[in-house]
Parts: sequence; C-alpha cells; structure tokens
Amino acid sequence: MDRMQGKVAIITGGARGMGAATARAFTAEGAIVIVADLLEAEGRELVRQLGGTATFRKLDVAREDEWQALVVETLSLHGRIDALVNNAGLVHFADVMSFETEAFDRLFSVNVKGAFLGTKHVGKAMAEAGRGSIVNIASIAGLQGGNGISLYSSTKWALRGLTKSAAMELGPYGVRVNAVLPGGVDTVMGNPEGLPGDTKNQYYKMFRYSASGNRKKWPAPRCFFVRMNPPTSAVQNYQSMAA
Repeated sequence: MDRMQGKVAIITGGARGMGAATARAFTAEGAIVIVADLLEAEGRELVRQLGGTATFRKLDVAREDEWQALVVETLSLHGRIDALVNNAGLVHFADVMSFETEAFDRLFSVNVKGAFLGTKHVGKAMAEAGRGSIVNIASIAGLQGGNGISLYSSTKWALRGLTKSAAMELGPYGVRVNAVLPGGVDTVMGNPEGLPGDTKNQYYKMFRYSASGNRKKWPAPRCFFVRMNPPTSAVQNYQSMAA
C-alpha cells in the first residue's frame, strides 16, 4: 500500500489516540510523518515504533511562533508539506453554568486557535506549492448540542466553520480543506477512566438520549457527562443515575 508514498504529513496531537492511529496509517501508506505534540515521551516512543522517516517535534498548537518554526524546519528538511491533520484537541465535561473562564480559554485555544494557526501557516506553504490537503478533526458534537459538553461542542461548531471557509479560500490554490466528525472514540480523551466496552457504551447511549431531547427517560441534569465533573467513580455515577 503506497497511496501516500513520499508525502510529507504533519499530525498534531499525534502522540496518542486518534493522532497516533493516523500516524500509523499514514506511515503504512508510505508517508513521511511528523508527529507534533506536547507529550514528548509518548511521541518519541511512537516514532521509535514507526521507524523509518517518522520524526517527533514538540509543538504547542496555540503558539504561533512554534507553528512558524515547525513549517520552516519541515520545508528545510523535506522541501514540501503535503498534508496537515489538525487533530490536537481537549474536552471538558461540565454544564454551561459550571465552566470557568480559564477552561473556556484553554479549550478554544487548542481546539480552534490551534487549528487556525496550523491552517494559516501550513496553508501558506501549500498555497505556494499549489497543492496540499488539510484535515480538521472535528466531532459529531459539532453537528448537535449535548448535555454537559456545551463548551466542547462550541469549539467543534467553530472548527466546522473554519473548515468550510478555509476550503473556499484555499481551494483556488489547489489546497483541499476537509473535516472529519467522529462520534465517541475509545481513547484516553473519549474514555478517560478506561471503562470496559459495555459500561462505556451505556454512557454514550445516555448521552444520545439526553442530546436528542428525550428528557423523560434521561433528565438532562443527570447526564453522565455533567456528573463526571468533578470526576468520581464512573460506575457509581451510572448506578446512581439508573436507580
């Protein structure tokens, strides 16, 4: 399989979760992968496993100077950037009345500003080359609201807007911009307590009922996302809600 043979790809949040899975898939397709993340130990271990031309670069996606340095370094080493996956993201489970300003700033800084800066600086390099692909990892939460994820959902709606507008602006230069909107994924972020499959699926079913407006069966204030902040035993939460 060599659909990305020789292509140079930057993956943010690439040290674990969906980012790491993307790095593995790209490497298997022949890509030259730059794993960009703040998690240095995990990122370097992943690169060791990938072998070949994969490299790790420490990156705070919310800092413009670090994006600029990464683009300059990548172009200097490889002469091109063919793909960017804006995967880095955070989630915070709480109802809108409980969010603090610091949480708001941090989530938008990573989930939205980080993708914007990547699109801005990598997009410039791609536009000059006349080719490239940018993929933003959004979420199904960017299509519908959900109890206990108002802030996270807001960032993903914003990311959809950025994607659509950037696609129109960069398209004439030969650069494609798309978004992927996954549902619940069994990663450290999506399943922070490491729950077994059956238990975890019960939570997502409850979230689905609440988000769809079925409050008679699952009243919104009792949705597990809200009850997990501050974190307690997820099993106890489920038992109390099901009682």
